[in-house]
Amino acid sequence: MSLGYQTSLSPRLDALPTITLEDLNTTAALQTRIDRKYLVPVDKFTQIFNSFDADMQVLDTNGLQIFPYDSVYFDTPALDSYHLAAYGRRRRYKIRTRSYLNSGVSFLEVKTEGSRSATVKERIPYNLADRSRITVEGAAYIAETLTGTGRTPPVNLAPVLETVYGRITLYLPASNSRATIDLNVAWSLPGQCPLVMRDQVVVETKSGSAPGQLDKHLWRNGIRPSRISKFATGMATLMPHLPANRWHHTVLHNMPQLPSH
Repeated sequence: MSLGYQTSLSPRLDALPTITLEDLNTTAALQTRIDRKYLVPVDKFTQIFNSFDADMQVLDTNGLQIFPYDSVYFDTPALDSYHLAAYGRRRRYKIRTRSYLNSGVSFLEVKTEGSRSATVKERIPYNLADRSRITVEGAAYIAETLTGTGRTPPVNLAPVLETVYGRITLYLPASNSRATIDLNVAWSLPGQCPLVMRDQVVVETKSGSAPGQLDKHLWRNGIRPSRISKFATGMATLMPHLPANRWHHTVLHNMPQLPSH
C-alpha cells in the first residue's frame, strides 16, 4: 500500500490472496458487462468489507494493490456526449483516455451501451504523452468504432474533464465478477484546481447479467446502487448550469461542494 493512498481497508487487503493483471484479464476481462455503482462512506464500507467472507483475490503488481488512475474525457463544443447521457439517450457514448500512471500505460477508450444496458468498452493502446488530446489515429479509431455501432462520430473533440483516483481491483471467482474500489476521487476542468471526494469511496461491480457476490452483500447491508458517472456527475458538479436531473440527488447529497467565492 504505497503511492500516498492510506486506507482503513489495508489490513483486510493485505490478508487476501493476490492475482496478477495477466491472470485477471484471462479469467475475467468482462469488456461487455453490467456495471453497478455505489457511493459508500469510507467508515461504513470498511465495516461492510471486513464482514465480507467471500472467496476473493486482489490485483497485485510488484507488491502494489492501490494504483493511480488518470482519465481524460473528451466532448464536442456543444457537450453532445454529456447531453446524451443527461437525457438518457440510448445511443449515448463516452470517449476518454485511461492511463495507469504507475506503469506509464495508456489507452484510448470508446464506451457505448449495448443490449439490456450492458456497457461495451473498446480500446486501443495510446501514447501517454497524448492522453489529453485526440491524435489523427485516435480520431480515426473513434470514427470507425462509433460508425460500427450506428452512431455518428463526433467532431472537434477536446478534453473537458479529468479524474484522478486510487483504485483497488478485486476478483471474485465464484461469480466470475470483478469489483473496483476508488479512493480520493478528484475531478477537474481543464486548467482548474481539482475537487476531491475524501469521505466516500466509489464501488463499482462488473459482472454478467446476474448480480455478483459483492452486490448482494452490499444490498444486505442496506447499500443500493447510486446514480453516479465519474464523467457526468463530475461535469454536473463542476458546471452547475448543465442539466443534471438524472444525478441531482447524487450531486446534492453525495458530491463534495464547490468552494464559495
